[in-house]
This record gives sequence, C-alpha cells and structure tokens, in this order.
Amino acid sequence: MQGRLLKAVVTGALLSLAACGHSDGPLDIAIIGDKDEVFAGGLRLSEGAQVVRGATGAGLVALDAQGEIEPALADRWIVADDGKSYIFRLREGTWPDGAELTGESAREAIRQVIRGLRGTSLGLDLGPVDEVKAMAGRVVEIDLKAPMPDFLRLLAQPELALSHRGFQAGPMVIERARPDTAMGRQPTELTFRPPEMRGQPQEEGWQRHVRAVGVEALPAKAALAAFDQGEVDVVLGGTIASWPLADPGPLSRGNLRLDNVIGLFGMQVMRERGFLALPQNREALALAIDRPALMSRFNIGGWVPSTRIVPAAVAGAKVSERWAGASIDQRRGAAASRVAAWRAGAGKGKPPQLTIALADEPGFVMLFNELSAQLGQIGVTLVRVAEGEPADLTLVDRIARYAEPRWFLNQFNCSLHRGLCNSEADAAVESALAAPDAQTRADDLARAEGLLSAANVYIPIGAPLRWSMVRGTVDGFASNAWAWHPLPDMATIPK
Repeated sequence: MQGRLLKAVVTGALLSLAACGHSDGPLDIAIIGDKDEVFAGGLRLSEGAQVVRGATGAGLVALDAQGEIEPALADRWIVADDGKSYIFRLREGTWPDGAELTGESAREAIRQVIRGLRGTSLGLDLGPVDEVKAMAGRVVEIDLKAPMPDFLRLLAQPELALSHRGFQAGPMVIERARPDTAMGRQPTELTFRPPEMRGQPQEEGWQRHVRAVGVEALPAKAALAAFDQGEVDVVLGGTIASWPLADPGPLSRGNLRLDNVIGLFGMQVMRERGFLALPQNREALALAIDRPALMSRFNIGGWVPSTRIVPAAVAGAKVSERWAGASIDQRRGAAASRVAAWRAGAGKGKPPQLTIALADEPGFVMLFNELSAQLGQIGVTLVRVAEGEPADLTLVDRIARYAEPRWFLNQFNCSLHRGLCNSEADAAVESALAAPDAQTRADDLARAEGLLSAANVYIPIGAPLRWSMVRGTVDGFASNAWAWHPLPDMATIPK
C-alpha cells in the first residue's frame, strides 16, 4: 500500500513538472472521438467538431468558458418588439477575405446558414425566425414569429458560424498538422488571428498573451494515457461510454471535471412491431427502469434521473415526474402484467426479446448489463447489437442547445426520421409558434410533450453525462450546463 502511494506521489510530481513545461508552448488537447468527425466540415457536426468550429468560426454571438453569451461578429445588440426583434450592431472590420463586414453581407451569411440547416434539428429550432433584414451600415435585424427567450444561445451554436466566400471568421485558424514527439502523433495546430482580425484594437506583442493549440482526436483510452503521461493538457468529450476509464484516483483527483448538463439521455424506440407495436407495452419498459439504482452503478454524484422528455429544470419546478407516488415494485408489477398479457396473446407463449444498438465501450457495457437485469425482472430479454446495426432501441445522448421545451420536443420530430414519432405532437409544437400569448404557447408545448409521452416513443433515463480531464495549470476552463469549453479561452494567457 505504501509502495503504491509513493508511486502515485512521485508520478504526480513528475506530471506537474511536465505540465509546467507546457505553459511556454502549445496547449495540447485530446478530443475523444474519430478524426474524420472531429475535423469535419459542413453543418452537421459532432460534439468534437463543434469545439473546433467554435474556435475557427464566429457567429453574431458566441459562448464563453462559463457557457454565457458574449459578443462575436456583433459587438452589441438590443431586443425590441417584446422579444420578437433582435437588432445587432456588427463590429468594425472585415471578413477574412478582406471584404467589408456589413449588415448586407451578414444578412446573406445568416440566410445561407439557415438554408443549410434545413432538414436538421437545428433547422427546426430556427423555426421562429421570420425575416433577416440588413439595416444601414453595420446593422442587421432578425425578426421572430414569436418571442424566444433563449434565442441568443441558439445563435451562438457553432453551426451558426457565419462565413463569407467560404472563409470562416473565428478567432483561430487551422495551420497544419504538427509532427509530435516520441509517440509519433500529429496534432492539428490552431493559432490565433491578430487582434484586429478578431474585432479588437491592434496590440504590439499580442503573441505573448496567447498560445497555439494542438488538437488531436483519439479514442478514450489513448487520450487518457496521453494525459497521464503529460503529453496533453486537456481531454475533452468524455461521456458515459468512457466513464469507467476516467479513474478518479490520486493521479486524476482535481483534474477530473464533470459538467451537470441539460439534455436527453434515454432510449428511442426505432421499430413499431412485435411487443413494441403498442404504446402501453413501450410504456412497460419505462415503468420497469429503476433510474436511481441504474445511476448508482456509475457512482456519479449529482446525476439527476428523469421520467420526462422535458426535464423539470426546463419545464419548471412545479411539474411532476411520471407515475409520481408509485413505488418501483408497483410499477414493475404493472409492467410485468402487460408483458404476460402480450406473451399469452400476440407473443404466442414466447417472451419478448428486444435489441439495443450500443458501441462496445466499457460504460455502455455497464449500462446494458444494468438495463438487461432490470428489464429481465418483468420478463423482457434485452440483446445488445453493434452500433449502427438495425435495432429495436437506440441510445439518445444529446446535450441541449438551449433551455426551452422546443429543443427537447424537436428532437423527436417526424421529419428527422430518427425513430418513432408523433405527428400530432409536431403540429402542437408548430402551433406554439403562432400562439398569441405566452400562456397559449406554453399550453401548446405541454400538449406536445403529453402526446409524445403517451405515445412512448422515448424512454427517458436522466440527463447526459459529460466529463473532461484538465491539468491544474490550464486557465479558461469552467464546468457548465452546456459542456462548452472553447479553445481560445484555454489558450489565452492571463496578463
């Protein structure tokens, strides 16, 4: 025991020395994921690609390290017409290609990105946008069909970065693949644009206050090994899939950071057949899950379970969970009765067997084992198939883009073809955009959630899990509800 403790202390000291050396050179960051996804172009971005786009692209506004709204291409704005009009004053300067940044050019860039997002969930989120207008000089106005309190947060999403003639206007640019060290890896290097190209005054010696960022996409195990060896300063993109690899022991204590995020974590029903053909049978699965017991297997403090599509944190503290007042034994009793009834009838004496698509990751194996054991108590057999294969159920693990019910409801819109859906719920969400007042809008959205819940197209478990590893010498990192960790903030050296 003493030998292990001594080894931990010595190794920790060596890593601290290694980390100190990084402060004079590039900030090296590993993003858990596939290289092709992390450095993808276009408007359909993985979470890792959003981090890179957030550094190289800029919208009208952005999110800072705390997940709060900050200026980007617009240096100030006002909200008028009872929340239905957003007027932005653009910063002085040019686009990266040298063209003047004007209200007219910004309007065209906004229209272009809105067109590009059609057919995506973000395109649905942009449904309230009625008109984009160019005003005199460097002013652009966005009019909404109905007020959207978190509209600025939507505009700050990396996919809404604006470009001109194909050039992005973010604070950083991708330079090259940098040959790395002993391990032979090649991180992609991002460097800062000069201050005047970031909407700031010219500053002599500005390079002393920033550093380059080396970004590499790695599998979780390799990313954590690089962190433990002092080869990277930050690991981003941790999810429940890789959580068992994040050892909260002596070497990582103080480096492991959790984000208490808002979003969806549960299972979507993909096929309306067999046992899953009836909504009451789909509800049986949701009834049978003991969410606190499932989450306790992962030993994560503050992980909040939920039986709702729109969590209480967004819908309001007064809303109740489904089946409130019923014990888990009562719920499982009701669920087992439905399974038995189906088995005696449509099942022709055979127990229902369902498949779920999950990648072969340690956290997913833990999740599957617990779900399989719990559903087995009501007579349902759960079988895991590889990610991407046809399955009855698929895992939903998404961080919310903004804290409004519409985001949660839009994730199940029939136009996205993600699995079972409910067209009446979609119509209720659409109706909310034309509602004459806030109460009617809230009623429409509540009705939409009620319809989706009754259809049982989604089986909620709780909020998503996101974690990072951050060395103590890194500034500009803060846990937040959006798991948003911008590279420029971490690469800025405090004056």
